[in-house]
Amino acid sequence: MKNTFLGKLLHLADPTLPIGGFTHSNGLETYVQQGLVCDKATTDNYVRHNLWYNLKYNDAALMKLAYEATTSEDLNALIALDQECTALKSPKEIREASKKLGVRIYKIFSRYQQQDFVVAWGKLIQKKEVDSHYCLMYGMLASLLEIPLEEALHGFYYNAAITMVTNAVKLVPLGQLDGQDVLFGLHDDIIELCHETLAVERNLVGLCNIGFDIRCMQHERLYSRVYIS
Repeated sequence: MKNTFLGKLLHLADPTLPIGGFTHSNGLETYVQQGLVCDKATTDNYVRHNLWYNLKYNDAALMKLAYEATTSEDLNALIALDQECTALKSPKEIREASKKLGVRIYKIFSRYQQQDFVVAWGKLIQKKEVDSHYCLMYGMLASLLEIPLEEALHGFYYNAAITMVTNAVKLVPLGQLDGQDVLFGLHDDIIELCHETLAVERNLVGLCNIGFDIRCMQHERLYSRVYIS
């Protein structure tokens, strides 16, 4: 078997990892309560827009940069990315969720990776000098696990897509087959997104998504909530 990284990628990108990802809707709950996501068509629209206009320029692009910084063993570059990521995540719930998920995925995989880079980052976590956002920890671990960057991106996008679809099935609600239709229709998009993310200009990383940020901020004050964010 030539793709010796495949098992590691499936493990790293597994949406059922015990890091608490299932408790976060990342603002989708607000979209549903406001009637903006209410059926299969609007769910498909929401997921596509989130992947193309949010993740591509934010978490996915930052994941790529974290992967490259780790490959170069540039700890200072990764610390700078961590600070940038914190500054870019305006909604408190999303910022805190990103930090919690990142620390938890680091704790899982750092048990199997004993490189100096991993140990050094762990010391920064202990000193509370870094936030360790999920996208950055995913990129760092993908590099250390020797998963090719484009394939790591594919897993990252798929994880994001299946999480959004699963949450929509519960919240809208949708039929299970409706959710699978939306997810299957994204396969070509994810391949194209991986190619385009590799070419995103550095000055476009962190592109603002005002509507998405507002919905995430509104989530904190919803009358009733199923999800933490």
